[in-house]
Amino acid sequence: MDQILLKSNLLVQNQEIGFIRSLSAKIDWSDRLIGILGARGTGKTTLLLQRLKQQFGITQKAAYITLDDIYFTENRLVHVAESFRQQGGQFLFIDEVHKYPDWAREIKNLYDTYKDLNIVFTGSSITDMLRQNADLSRRAIQYELPGLSYREYLEFSNVISMPALTLTDVLESHVAIASQLTSQFKPLQYLPTYLKTGYYPFFAENIHTYPVRIEQLVKMIIETDMRFIEGFDPANTRKIYQLLYILATNVPFKPNVTKLSEKIGLHRNTLVQYLHYLDKARLINSLIAAGKSISTLQKPDKIYLENTNLHYALAPQTVDKGTLRESFMMNQLVNAKYRVALPPEGDFQINEKYTIEVGGKDKTASQLKNVKNSFVVADDIETGIHTKIPLWLFGFLY
Repeated sequence: MDQILLKSNLLVQNQEIGFIRSLSAKIDWSDRLIGILGARGTGKTTLLLQRLKQQFGITQKAAYITLDDIYFTENRLVHVAESFRQQGGQFLFIDEVHKYPDWAREIKNLYDTYKDLNIVFTGSSITDMLRQNADLSRRAIQYELPGLSYREYLEFSNVISMPALTLTDVLESHVAIASQLTSQFKPLQYLPTYLKTGYYPFFAENIHTYPVRIEQLVKMIIETDMRFIEGFDPANTRKIYQLLYILATNVPFKPNVTKLSEKIGLHRNTLVQYLHYLDKARLINSLIAAGKSISTLQKPDKIYLENTNLHYALAPQTVDKGTLRESFMMNQLVNAKYRVALPPEGDFQINEKYTIEVGGKDKTASQLKNVKNSFVVADDIETGIHTKIPLWLFGFLY
């Protein structure tokens, strides 16, 4: 136990707290059981350590542990937590829970038994973790940490700092907001860098090896994280690589599942299921036609890579400006928790109400002239007019 606490103190001591993700302010840290899910590389560990350092510092009351530590190959979480509590511990921050067998049952038992113990845990977004234990899902308050928004990237890079906007702000007041912001910085100056190397916070560590880090991240998701999915066959790992490469070089992709399953050598239902897993792993974003129900075996009507940085890292030879625009738009909307669907006309339908057509600066609304509540979202413009909105402004939604 002393070994665990020494590691925790060292990590907390060395953690910087200059830039803190906006999700931290949205979390009600007074809840006794909090789950923070997210894809690899989005900064879940940093979020935990920053909270611990800010709120507690070096103390016996709070500790950080990670369940992929070799210590937990021979020691049980429940015993560590009990020992921690007996030594005066009250707040336990647990990282990488999905890598520990039977984690859900042990956390549930700790929650039910010790009313004076607060637990915050993190894990992969890929596994629908709380569904593994219905009793735990009723107890835990769940949050998800995506990659950096364009707004957060600018703050992280010390360009500008401001609160997130709502969709209503952007649609109804975009002219005034864009005019105010562009008087403080040049949004089109920084957007290309964000699209290429700004989504994952580790860009700050070494920009030159950033694409290599993304390739490693993808490899870890497919070869490691997917093994924690019940029923997943590791023998299909290579086929998932093949599937992801096909998607990366053809996005936005309108899948013909029959042809795709024949090409890769997977049963149709297995292929659709793996598309669902890639979506949960935050490697792709699936778009379903408006009005359709969403289920695990529902074929997507259109597929994008989850973020534009993946385009540059996985298929740099096929990077297309039009694709980047749509991928950016989809990514920022989904991460801001808006419901996005494929409309009969236009590129995106938001919250079953608004229709969006994305394009370059010369894009007009001619395609949407008969569509109510429709907007053109244009790249390469600083400010818009009427129902024409600059693309970069949607990067301020979270």
